Amino acid sequence: MEIERTQIWVQLAAAIVAAVGLVIAVAAWPPLAGPVVFLADMILWPLDGAQTLAAPETRVFMAISGGMMAGWGVTLWKLAVYLMPKDAAAVRQITMTGLYCWFAVDSIGSVMAGVPLNAIVNISFVALFLLAFRRTGPARV
Repeated sequence: MEIERTQIWVQLAAAIVAAVGLVIAVAAWPPLAGPVVFLADMILWPLDGAQTLAAPETRVFMAISGGMMAGWGVTLWKLAVYLMPKDAAAVRQITMTGLYCWFAVDSIGSVMAGVPLNAIVNISFVALFLLAFRRTGPARV
């Protein structure tokens, strides 16, 4: 029963990752960019409406990064569905190693870009998966 509960939590976390990725990807189309523009405005404090994310190069990178994030969420979901019942520790190790890598690269890049607040926001994704895996024992990463 415990593994099923963890599996559900990991699937929920994976669904959130995929959903955020989809929101970012569809923001490449300006009429649907509102939520991501608002998030960018919050992360690039102060909340002043200066961010538009309207440049074509910005929109293409939103499509790419959102697509990657959605795909990552789907991959994590599939790991939870197919591998977790057989080897929960392996799923935790695979997931957390990838998550820590993403966290380091994204957060360092955010600081280099002058947006350290994003590094703090990134902690929420790490916490999401740490909570989901809280009962599977320590990760071997």
